[in-house]
Amino acid sequence: MFDRRSILISGPALALAGSPATARAVNDPEANKALIRRFFEEVWSTGDLSRRDDFLAAEYRGHIAGAATPIDRDGWTAWFRGFRTAFPDAGFTVEDMIAEGDRVAARLTMRGTHLGSLNGVPATGRAVVVSGMSLERVADGRIVEGWNENDALGLLQQLGVIPPPPA
Repeated sequence: MFDRRSILISGPALALAGSPATARAVNDPEANKALIRRFFEEVWSTGDLSRRDDFLAAEYRGHIAGAATPIDRDGWTAWFRGFRTAFPDAGFTVEDMIAEGDRVAARLTMRGTHLGSLNGVPATGRAVVVSGMSLERVADGRIVEGWNENDALGLLQQLGVIPPPPA
């Protein structure tokens, strides 16, 4: 039987510490997956920035394709506002998740309508479906680092900015 007052380490991915009142999972892949799923459901799919600090650590660093340097939590907020302006009805579906230790990988699908400017592309009113991948590193129940990739070419084709490939 497990004594909650002591430290228990079960493999490299799980550590429980403290008294029964303060015991909590650290680097628990299932808890980390639940956190990331909730982040996409409660923030990304709703646009609710009031929940940001429930998910992103103060020291958060985000790696966005094409950006020369990582962004911090406030940089993420500015970027997210721009995204939600372009796609105010964006909704995310988590298609798959894999977790190991402090990392969670998610395959995602975003569905939304282009109703605002996006990187200089004026609103088209077109509905889009975009696939993407997200890799997040979690510490102490918050996301501390993230890497995100999406099908930007497919998005630009759906918006009519770039012609689709020939049939």
